[in-house]
Amino acid sequence: MSSSEPTVNVRNAVRLHWQFFLAQGVIMAILGVLAVIWPQLSTVAIDVYIGWLFLLSGAVGLVTIFFAPSASTFFWSLFTSALSLFVGILLLWHPVEGAISLTLVLIAFFIAEGSFQITASLSYREAFPDSWGWMLGSGIADLLLAGLIISGWPGTATWALGLIVGVNLISSGIAIIMVAVTGRRLVRTAEKAFR
Repeated sequence: MSSSEPTVNVRNAVRLHWQFFLAQGVIMAILGVLAVIWPQLSTVAIDVYIGWLFLLSGAVGLVTIFFAPSASTFFWSLFTSALSLFVGILLLWHPVEGAISLTLVLIAFFIAEGSFQITASLSYREAFPDSWGWMLGSGIADLLLAGLIISGWPGTATWALGLIVGVNLISSGIAIIMVAVTGRRLVRTAEKAFR
């Protein structure tokens, strides 16, 4: 496999499905604007959403215990399921305290995501010469947001989760929109070439 093959695959995927990327980017940007407008409400909503995910994950894990083939997998499944249930109940029972913990986790996530977006934008700049800078900007925005939230800790925890997610959704949505627009340009260029 050549080093340019992943670049070609990404370009082809965007070229063929640019409408889906455009729709995803627009929806993400709209949700991001709503989260920025109401950051406290968004923070609690995110906490409750993640609480339910943990709760459902724990419940499904308890069901899978009955299919564990050995004692070690049984106890591992029991432990992870119980932990998921416990975390889910805590997040739902105490959403404000849960938001503080989630804000710390999300800061770490955005540091990782920002680093990945910067690396990806630099790796695929040849595939998307007109739009790779948007992905780079999105990664830098993630790192800056994480730094701002850390600098105002713990006072920022009540609204930061909603604001971070909102700004991330806006910047990622715009980056995806710009990649989709580039994909559409590739389709139009190819159509003109075949006429």
